[in-house]
Amino acid sequence: MIGASRNGGGRGLDARGLIKRYSSVAVVRDVDVVVRPGEVVGYLGPNGSGKTTTVRMLTGLTEPSDGTVLHDGRNIYSDLVAFRRRLGYVPEEAHVYPFLSGREYLELVGRLRELPVALLEKKIMSLLELFGILSAADQPISGYSKGMKQKILISAALLHDPDLLILDEPESGLDVTAVLVLRSLITELARRGKAILYSSHIMESVERVCSRVMVLHRGVVVADDSSANLRALMSHDSLEAVFAELVVQDNPDRTASDIADVAAMRA
Repeated sequence: MIGASRNGGGRGLDARGLIKRYSSVAVVRDVDVVVRPGEVVGYLGPNGSGKTTTVRMLTGLTEPSDGTVLHDGRNIYSDLVAFRRRLGYVPEEAHVYPFLSGREYLELVGRLRELPVALLEKKIMSLLELFGILSAADQPISGYSKGMKQKILISAALLHDPDLLILDEPESGLDVTAVLVLRSLITELARRGKAILYSSHIMESVERVCSRVMVLHRGVVVADDSSANLRALMSHDSLEAVFAELVVQDNPDRTASDIADVAAMRA
């Protein structure tokens, strides 16, 4: 693996030796994920690399076949309810209750988090306004665009002021302005001491907001270091080029040319 090893223990998220098997086939193999307070760690991987499976183990949605997940030194599976009170999670897919309005969904999440009613209402109003969806607050989520649903999910993840944020493709569906706000928000949250795992396939975003980058390929971490160090180690001027060398098996330019040739075929 490219990059420096991470010391265990201490505050934040500390997952060691994660393995996940399905029908005896390991889709994630011996993966370590360490995220300290004030750190934004990017998690990159192509489709089928085991990235989403890892995220599900880190959030307690899927139990690992082997390995441990600690938060502030405690195994998350010893008390998942307590762990989730300190976790903010934005899933890759926007699974929300379509018959609820955006306001009602956030009220439901806030009550599950046991937030005081007055504080919850104040937070909901402010978040809806700041994300630019206050005018749609009382409309059913079924009528929301992908970007609007994503803003609701991000708001829900922030409502209880969690110590740890795990964001899986958080920019999905967002317009350019919202993406810029999100990137600045992540930087600000890290400055305030939050530990943040940022799982994405958008390398520009990872390079801009993450202090460290992990690359997963075929269930194994093949790199773990700052993007600047990875670029220097592999003599590339962009994280995209590093990623391509680590995990892309085919020549993208050749494949693109072949696709264009097929599209141009005539009878």
